[in-house]
Amino acid sequence: MLLPAALWLPILAAAASLILRRSKLAQRIAATAVHLTIFIGALYSFALTRDGSVIAEQVSGWPGGVSIPFVMDTFAGLMVAVAALMVLVCSFFAMTTGDDEDPYFHPLVLILSGGVYGAFLTGDLFNLFVMIEVALIPSYVLLSRSGRATQMNAGRIYFAVNLLVSAMLLAGVGLVYGTAGTVNLGELAGAAQESTATALAMGIVLLALGAKAALVPVHTWLPRSYPFASVAVSALLSGLLTKIGVYGIFRIYSVVYNGDASLQWLWLIVLLATMTVGVFGALGENGMRSILSFHMTSQVGYILLPLAFFGPLGLTAGIFYMVHHIIVKAALFLACGAVEHHAGTGKLSQLGGYARREPVLGLVFLIAALSLVGVPPFSGFIAKMSLILAALESEAYIAAAFAVLISLFTLLSMLKIWNGAFWGADPDPVRSDTHQATSAIMPDRTDPGSDRLRTRVKHPRGGKNKPGDHGGRVPRRLIAPAATLALLTICIGLGADVVLGLAETAAQGLSNPEAYTQAVVSP
Repeated sequence: MLLPAALWLPILAAAASLILRRSKLAQRIAATAVHLTIFIGALYSFALTRDGSVIAEQVSGWPGGVSIPFVMDTFAGLMVAVAALMVLVCSFFAMTTGDDEDPYFHPLVLILSGGVYGAFLTGDLFNLFVMIEVALIPSYVLLSRSGRATQMNAGRIYFAVNLLVSAMLLAGVGLVYGTAGTVNLGELAGAAQESTATALAMGIVLLALGAKAALVPVHTWLPRSYPFASVAVSALLSGLLTKIGVYGIFRIYSVVYNGDASLQWLWLIVLLATMTVGVFGALGENGMRSILSFHMTSQVGYILLPLAFFGPLGLTAGIFYMVHHIIVKAALFLACGAVEHHAGTGKLSQLGGYARREPVLGLVFLIAALSLVGVPPFSGFIAKMSLILAALESEAYIAAAFAVLISLFTLLSMLKIWNGAFWGADPDPVRSDTHQATSAIMPDRTDPGSDRLRTRVKHPRGGKNKPGDHGGRVPRRLIAPAATLALLTICIGLGADVVLGLAETAAQGLSNPEAYTQAVVSP
């Protein structure tokens, strides 16, 4: 029962955490112990599959094709391990900022993480839908639980869109069952090429997963919701929920469609549009987390770009890119979150000079930003170079050109944050005082922290600055989570051969999924 434990252990721990809700210390210890256990267990299981082996467990011992299968190959193992690391780091950040003062924070994060792990490990389409819902339900609450106006509005958008998309996903799964007679991924191997009806039904599933991954044109819900959560929740959601959609698309397209070459032109159009719209949307924003949220859409286009030239080399680049992106994007959210928590705002017009006052924090942001752009020796350089080389190898010259061009605009948007928050001069005190007074009366709906700022103006708490008041130092424990991830992107960049080797093994499992499909249907 090793693989199903990734689901039931966090859920049982969430129940225990609710019982312990009167003791914050007990909650923190219990949640951290479970997150660490899952991370260690993921590493152990991943070590068993890193050579291309596949581990499968049929729940309750029912025969394959009837029971719910939990399956781990190199790809799934890599995703679970990285996701568990993100949960650990973001939970520590939440403890540092006090986001977990809410007694329901840790139970909700535990349930969310269990759903994410289950989605990565399931070999059944209906169970994938269930796991996505297990992860989504606590995310609704985490996004809007504070009751502040901006968060409630963001929560309504997030809930409405995801409810519609989930209904579409369930309808697609039902149609797949109606046309193929099964929702077991192993039994569906190659079904889209054998039956037009199944291909169309599975297309609805892919469309729903594309919306979950925030692909253009179904992407606008993400930048209208993620920036308005707390920093820890924004970072957590960025590393987990959209990646379920990305993972599902990779898995289904490889198993059910066998990387159908006739659809590559469609993937190319959608993914290039996603890369372009995302990066230009980021350039038009003035808040740090709003810029980063639009970038999530753009980077998802990069991750899935190998679907436009399906093959082992491209899939290796895409998987490596996803690992890099999860780590770097979380580092950027947490670095900018440390600034926002200290300054009391995330608007660039109200920030400045942090690289001078906090050189360590400035360096952490710079490392993560340069990695996102693709500058050596960071992991982003290896990710983008591998992607471009794979595109050139497949003669997908348009894809390679866009990958380079969009990187230039990515650099411009990172410079926008750097110049506004880190390198610029200290904000004008008069302007800051005006902003503070205005925020107390009418919060700025474009500023994710505006409602929170209004609360601080009325009821300032010790140790936290009011908007525009940048006195004091940023606590080192607030910088530590982002610094850890920034160091990791350096290590991945310098030791790229190891991660690329794992990504290559995972890619071979996708391009030739026979071992995976046999494990899913085996008794």
